[in-house]
Amino acid sequence: MKKRLNITIEENLLDKIKTYAERNETSISSLVEEHFEALIKPKPKLKNGMSLVEYMKSLPKFDIPDNYDYKEEYYKAKAKKMGYEDLF
Repeated sequence: MKKRLNITIEENLLDKIKTYAERNETSISSLVEEHFEALIKPKPKLKNGMSLVEYMKSLPKFDIPDNYDYKEEYYKAKAKKMGYEDLF
């Protein structure tokens, strides 16, 4: 069930929002409702309240040699998994 909500905003902002809504073929009510939904949507929790960027920076770094051949290692691993490691 929908209810009516009265809000007060600056006139120049209202004009911009009306223009935006018209260009995007939506209503101001829909824009407000979508914004409120986004505000109350639960945020994913990371350990210690970290942001995603902070969490990614905290992950361990890999020290891979410059001459590491990814393709060769991939095929070696596949051969080992299939039981054909003696062919490599």
